[in-house]
Amino acid sequence: MIRSFGERFGAAAGVRVFRAPGRVNLIGDHTDYNLGFVLPVALELATYVAVAPGTGGKLRIYSEDRQEMREFTAADAGWLSRAGDWTDYPMGVAHELAMAGFGIEPANLLIRSTVPEGAGLSSSAALEVSSALAFLNGRTVNGQSMRPLDLARLCQRAERDFVGLPCGIMDQYISVFGQEHRAVEIDCRSLGHRLVPLPPGVTFVAVNSMVKHALSGSAYRDRVAECAAAVSVMHAESPHVESLRDVAPGQLAQAAHLMPEIVARRARHVVTENARVNRFVDASLSGDLELMGRLMIDSHRSLQHDYQVSCAELDFLVDAALGMEGVLGSRMTGGGFGGCTVTLLRDEAAGRFRSQIAQAYHRQFHVIPLIYSCTPSAGAGEVKNFEIIPARN
Repeated sequence: MIRSFGERFGAAAGVRVFRAPGRVNLIGDHTDYNLGFVLPVALELATYVAVAPGTGGKLRIYSEDRQEMREFTAADAGWLSRAGDWTDYPMGVAHELAMAGFGIEPANLLIRSTVPEGAGLSSSAALEVSSALAFLNGRTVNGQSMRPLDLARLCQRAERDFVGLPCGIMDQYISVFGQEHRAVEIDCRSLGHRLVPLPPGVTFVAVNSMVKHALSGSAYRDRVAECAAAVSVMHAESPHVESLRDVAPGQLAQAAHLMPEIVARRARHVVTENARVNRFVDASLSGDLELMGRLMIDSHRSLQHDYQVSCAELDFLVDAALGMEGVLGSRMTGGGFGGCTVTLLRDEAAGRFRSQIAQAYHRQFHVIPLIYSCTPSAGAGEVKNFEIIPARN
């Protein structure tokens, strides 16, 4: 990347490279913006940004993947508006940094990513977090550097307020706080987390349906609004309820008749999904592989029928996987409407599974899916001497 940076911008002196990973969520989808629990892992798939000071008062951003260069006036970062393309993510971050008092200085940036877009593996958060580290480039305000949690929250604001997607904090949080060999259970209300070791002898594999989701569309916004409607009903019945996080399954069952059916179904997914995350963590800690698998299947059926964010391709991948030897569980992962499934299987079955699922999917849809190993990886940081210096330090 440093060599490529020099070829693009003419000089490579003082170049630093920052990395932020994508993620796969093992269980707990559409719970984060309801202040619930999620259990993602950071991936080896990541976005890298090489950066060095620029001249002429300009921010020059080059995307290797798109082979596109865009220029902005650095001093205008606080007054930027959406362009409706990929630059909204880094420039949304620049805007939020400027609003937080971290002045945006002239710089040249080169972006390279291995996180597939539209696959539900959080390419947007990886771009946001790596861009934020590049814009900061080690700088402080009044002698204070940005804390890791503040970094995640700022990047969430960039996607929520600038890009316009009413997302929770999971994607940005795991991109900052990911750890090797561990899943991270995030409490999306307290914004605390605990590290969860995964049992030996099993692996997680993501299968890309190659159907690109569009989370900024109306369906995602509708789900957010429907959950808010359920909270309003529950709050009227029980004033302590401030989010679906506060609702127990039995409590929801008693109040469901007060809601439109579709609202009750959305709430049922969120409430039961929070419970599944907690049970999944306990099962992982005790090595109960069968329960982990069943909870993944239950999660998918809930997303498929109650939350209605699956699609024919994702359902096929899940159903086909469950019929294959060595598979313990499978579910869609991420926002839905396309993207990936994540499958829990025994180590010795992984090679055979990759071949079988690719063949089955190609026969059904005439598309070859991409398949990724979900090896828990380090969170965001600077790449220095081929090692990652974590941002959380």
